[in-house]
Amino acid sequence: MYDAVLDAAGKIKRLEIQGARNVAIKAIKSLETGTKHSTAKTKQEFLKELSEAKKVLFASRSTEPLMRNAVRFVIQAVESSSKTDISGLADAVSEVTGKFLEGFKQSKQNIASVGSKRVADGSRVLTHCHSSTVMKILKQAKSHGKQFELFCTESRPVFQGRITAKEMVEAGIKTTMFVDSAVRHFINKVDFVVVGADAITSEGNVINKIGTSMIALAAKEARTPFYVATELLKFDPATILGDYEKIEQRNPNEVWDSPPEGLFIKNPAFDVTRREFIHGIICEEGIVAPDSVHELITRNYPWILKKG
Repeated sequence: MYDAVLDAAGKIKRLEIQGARNVAIKAIKSLETGTKHSTAKTKQEFLKELSEAKKVLFASRSTEPLMRNAVRFVIQAVESSSKTDISGLADAVSEVTGKFLEGFKQSKQNIASVGSKRVADGSRVLTHCHSSTVMKILKQAKSHGKQFELFCTESRPVFQGRITAKEMVEAGIKTTMFVDSAVRHFINKVDFVVVGADAITSEGNVINKIGTSMIALAAKEARTPFYVATELLKFDPATILGDYEKIEQRNPNEVWDSPPEGLFIKNPAFDVTRREFIHGIICEEGIVAPDSVHELITRNYPWILKKG
């Protein structure tokens, strides 16, 4: 097994690397670094090493379809490569990794360009947790001279909302933070909600930080538009075949580090927001309806649907 892959998987599992985009980038870069030190003698052995690396990376985090799709993209490209020498195959990994990351960068810019147009001068926006894509949207809106206010949750139990608040204050955006359970109190004070996503299912549902579905319910009741900003690459093809996206259960100590003996604590990292609560998905194709996601994947990323 490649040392770079083991190191990356460990950091992902320990939450030293957070955010679906950052996890995906770290994973495929570890493949690129690892294959440069491959001990394989044949293409078959090289592909076996990649397969083992894939298993390790996939096991590091259960709710990471973006990372899984990124790894699949690299491996499928190597499998179809006409190269057979190990040096050439390692170069192929580097080449396709660069191609994926360049497309990744462009998709984020496209999302920011689309999403920033929804931020009107004088508007109030609510977000939950920390999404680099949402941050990009808001910073771009700010760079266009728009003055607006951001409301954000603490995003318990590990307080990713504080990362959002700090980043937005440093960007010169007026920001107010409150505890997660205060969302309903503030939902009528904002013009719309925009959150990121960790996964998109075949039904157009979205998996995101725990508490997202609660905010979507409050937004629906308050008639406040609820948007999800995400790359289509977070689509999970396993859900087409009936599988559910796994909800990661994290260490109970995140909730209470010294609970009374005999107390059971559940700490799900994510929840599911059904498509009927989502006003629109802000993606690289524009703002689309959740139920059109499968069609867009088929058109733009058919390799995701490849079996195996």
